[in-house]
Amino acid sequence: TSLERKKSNSDLIDTIITHKFWGIPIFLFLMWLTFFCTFTLGDYPMELIEQGVDLLGNYISFLLGESILKDFIVNGLIGGMGGVLVFLPNIVLLYLFISLMEDTGYMARAVFIMDKAMHAIGLHGKSFIPLLMGFGCNVPAILSSRIIESRRDRLLTILINPFMSCSARLPVYVLFISAFFVSYQSLILFGIYLTGVLLAVISALLFKRIFFRTQDIPFVMELPPYRFPSLRSILKHMWFRASQYLKKIASVILLASIIIWALGYFPRNGHIENVYNEKLSALDRTYNERIAAESNKSTIEKLIEQKEEEKSSILLKKKQEEREYSYIGRIGMFFQPVMEPLGFDWKMTISIITGIAAKEVIVGTMGVLYESNDEDSTSSLTHKLRTQKYLSGEKAGQNVFTPLIAMSKNI
Repeated sequence: TSLERKKSNSDLIDTIITHKFWGIPIFLFLMWLTFFCTFTLGDYPMELIEQGVDLLGNYISFLLGESILKDFIVNGLIGGMGGVLVFLPNIVLLYLFISLMEDTGYMARAVFIMDKAMHAIGLHGKSFIPLLMGFGCNVPAILSSRIIESRRDRLLTILINPFMSCSARLPVYVLFISAFFVSYQSLILFGIYLTGVLLAVISALLFKRIFFRTQDIPFVMELPPYRFPSLRSILKHMWFRASQYLKKIASVILLASIIIWALGYFPRNGHIENVYNEKLSALDRTYNERIAAESNKSTIEKLIEQKEEEKSSILLKKKQEEREYSYIGRIGMFFQPVMEPLGFDWKMTISIITGIAAKEVIVGTMGVLYESNDEDSTSSLTHKLRTQKYLSGEKAGQNVFTPLIAMSKNI
């Protein structure tokens, strides 16, 4: 019969997919392929959205000129929400591959394949399902641990689930990997996820030795036959995740961006304004005198170019000092010594604190706080992070971010 034929075909595929030697390498390869496609295919729509966000910011800057409204819209709303919106294609692609694996029946095989590994760290095979769900979202993953009958295994699964990198962390990973790791991006992303898994394993072994010493319960499950995925089901799954992501941008991230912008803009300091206005006036006078005394056209052009560069540097330092004087700057400077050993500045420190509300808010916070080091104030966040330098102190002139600092931020 067709049912028996389908079952025999499934059994034939399972001799390879669930093989005791090849099963885990195949599973790891499929996970790597997921991350590779998430980066490679997602790069094109991500770039288009990024260009659209930049164009919108430039257009509004042109319309409004220098004003509090322009600062609020461009640096607050567009900088905060736009910085997170560009990662929508990566989220959609990630869930496309997860949906494909679920609908084909491979996820059930993944549970079966990982059963021995789960028992090795003191967990039940069923614990793999909540842990795998943790890559989507840790909250429903922890709630799903109710399917585990053993109280010991249930508690242990809950304790290590936060080590699974949920999709909310993906924008943070993609941001730093895109900015600082041009080569081997998919391998680095895979490595970050794998690091989380290894930390979960180490924690599980530790908890097993200290708190949980009861016997494991044998794991038995029936594997469903393989089937072709339904296009409707996949599109529905992708749309649900995309809509959830957009709702978060329009609610939590919007509110966070407004609060962070307000805390970063106020209070205004008249003394800082006056000091830098005097510096700009002195710069104008000096260069105007030098230009008036010159007759050589190429020398005049060089002087004008130098003047604009120095003016941009002064304006950037002014914004930096205003940020440090603001409410959010004071909060960041207060907590920054705790994070300084990791190489984090006060802006990174603040972004980690705001990330308590939602991991995507980290990207939004950085989009609001970090200024561009060139004249294009609406340049992409990856460009801002890549070119960010310390403007004062012992590290003046050094890059704020290095690949090592970027990796520690991700982990």
